[in-house]
Amino acid sequence: MVVYGMQLPVQSQSTLYAEPWEAGAGPGDLLEIARVADRTGFDYIASCDHVAIPRRLAGPMSTIWYDPVATLSFLAAATERVRLLSHVAVVGLRHPLVSAKAYATLDHLSGGRLVLGVGAGHVQEEFEAVGADFAGRGGVLDETIDALRAALGPEEFPEHAGERFAFKDLGQRPRPAQERVPVWVGGSSPAAVRRAALKGDGWLPQGDPREKLAAQIARLESLREEAGIAEPITVGAITEALYVGEPGWEVGRRTLTGKPEALAESLRAYGAMGVHQIQVRFRSRSRTELTEQMAAFAAEVAPHL
Repeated sequence: MVVYGMQLPVQSQSTLYAEPWEAGAGPGDLLEIARVADRTGFDYIASCDHVAIPRRLAGPMSTIWYDPVATLSFLAAATERVRLLSHVAVVGLRHPLVSAKAYATLDHLSGGRLVLGVGAGHVQEEFEAVGADFAGRGGVLDETIDALRAALGPEEFPEHAGERFAFKDLGQRPRPAQERVPVWVGGSSPAAVRRAALKGDGWLPQGDPREKLAAQIARLESLREEAGIAEPITVGAITEALYVGEPGWEVGRRTLTGKPEALAESLRAYGAMGVHQIQVRFRSRSRTELTEQMAAFAAEVAPHL
């Protein structure tokens, strides 16, 4: 069984994927979309993470990037069952205890619905502005995951001793509601796949096309086997853009459209590769069209996955 989740619109508005209607949208739109996701069986809703966008990237990336902890906490109060994913938190921008305080509180307030997605980041000026190590961000992320494992565990006084971070005898409550907060590692570079294999409870590929995904999954599984890791890992995939039915407007040639059965047949290929969760994205011209697409997908496509 493949479950489905989605990256929320509005909260990040890169020109790579934002729809024109999102420019005028706001909190009320996010609330309604989250409630629809909650009602219609989406496994998670996700929010991105950037602290500040340099002027040289402001055109393609925009400067609209909501804070993931604030956004997901806001939506947690309006939902009951849908999980809350940071996709992805650039945890190298912050000390692990700062991140742990924020995300432990989010998990506590939401009744244990956090999935902590983490990634290395890619904007150099952002790291420099907050005094973080951009050149060494891979190593920082590796150790930060270990530190977060400790700081998001059950202990009131967590302990970690590493090359960059060390803490003990420092209490942090509230503790997360979950005994173990799932950590999903984002990225498709060789280093990111290795990190996901060795340190992650899940892997969030960044746009691998179908024809390359199977080989990546095989490498992920091989690395875990070589390391003697027997626990299962949640393998994700970001699907092509979708439109349930015949759109009657130009949705782009790469968008999957058509009858629910045909869409389901296409998407089942992900499960056959070893994918456990798909992140779906719908083409839309308004919030209403988006929520209608979400409901149609949940009712007519998802049962066939």
